[in-house]
Amino acid sequence: MRISWLSVSDQLGGSEVALISMIAGLRDSRPDWQCQVVLPGDGPLRERIEAAGAQCVVVPMPPALARVGESAAIRGRWSAGSTITLGLRLAASAFALPAYEARLARTLSAFRPDIIHTNGFKAHVLGARVRLPRCAVVWHLHEYVSRRPLTRWLLRRYAGRCDAIVANSASVAADVASILGAHTPVYVVRNAVDLTVYTPEGPRLDLDALAGLPPAPADVTRVGLVATFALWKGHETFLDALQRVPASRSIRGYIIGGPLYDSSGSQYSKRELEAMIDARNLRSRAGLTGFLESAPAMRSLDVVVHASSEPEPFGLVIAEAMACGRALITTAHGGAAEIIEADRDALVAPPRDARALATAIDRLAADPKLRESIGSRARAAAMTRFAPERMAADLARIFETTGKIAKPHRPLAQSA
Repeated sequence: MRISWLSVSDQLGGSEVALISMIAGLRDSRPDWQCQVVLPGDGPLRERIEAAGAQCVVVPMPPALARVGESAAIRGRWSAGSTITLGLRLAASAFALPAYEARLARTLSAFRPDIIHTNGFKAHVLGARVRLPRCAVVWHLHEYVSRRPLTRWLLRRYAGRCDAIVANSASVAADVASILGAHTPVYVVRNAVDLTVYTPEGPRLDLDALAGLPPAPADVTRVGLVATFALWKGHETFLDALQRVPASRSIRGYIIGGPLYDSSGSQYSKRELEAMIDARNLRSRAGLTGFLESAPAMRSLDVVVHASSEPEPFGLVIAEAMACGRALITTAHGGAAEIIEADRDALVAPPRDARALATAIDRLAADPKLRESIGSRARAAAMTRFAPERMAADLARIFETTGKIAKPHRPLAQSA
């Protein structure tokens, strides 16, 4: 079988890291399958994809199309100005789209895939629009659809050219089914983690030096929010919680990550987060490390915090922290609730609840044995919940089934 994977990012966000795991797992379980990944740029994803065993082709995405996004609508910041800005960006992307789609179609046709697997909302639409004869299209959803008005309309319009949908959680599957109905089969395949990389033992990092902080006392508890700078990842809640932890408790807080995506209005800047730290008088207790290699960063923390203010479609950081045997605090909101067992392999603090998060941080900082027991149970759970071979087997069955029943081109749906 020949599979073309269409990605809308060349960076290393959650859905892109999941893509690496998918390809690596399939290359192990189906070594005779051929995999091609079409990327919009020559970013760090390319090296990782090629190391996983797939060939990469870069078809540069027009900047106007890369900048189109709905973050303002999703986060409740929509305005008349947002509508005008989105309209202008759509107009600019529409001008560049025909030539870009022609290049995509030529690239895909040369590979002759049996399956086009799309990763990201823009990729779903592009994959449907350039769909080849006798080739199935599989949308892989890592995000919710219902709160994105433009995406919702587009996916309804192009659903007739999609043969199957893969969702990374039951929560995401229910969301897309509520929008598209039962016309296209939806399968739940949870993300995997490389359990040989994400381990309790291994290299660690000097987080204090990386964050520009002085060396910490020997008894410090290191607490980290590992996330991109996306507005919904809970940075304010995390900093508010650190401010609430008693000053007598020896803790250090780290924001590990950085800005990632091209779409406008979707993320904080480094300067904004530094201003938040200063406003809370946390300069001696918290710092920004920038992007770090994920597994060593996890192992350098005593407590990993997942504080997303919106429902999390899956929560790859949760899975990675559990695989590294770290004590974890999560919101257990959305798909995140499906991959942990509260008070056994993670503590839970509701979204936007800085008081509850501070209480959980203080509890873990005060009790090393509790941190150890939670981390040990988390590692044991991760070995089965996030095994790459499980994800590869699930995807292979879907591809094999879908490839045999690929739909002919359908007329495009009318706007709903």
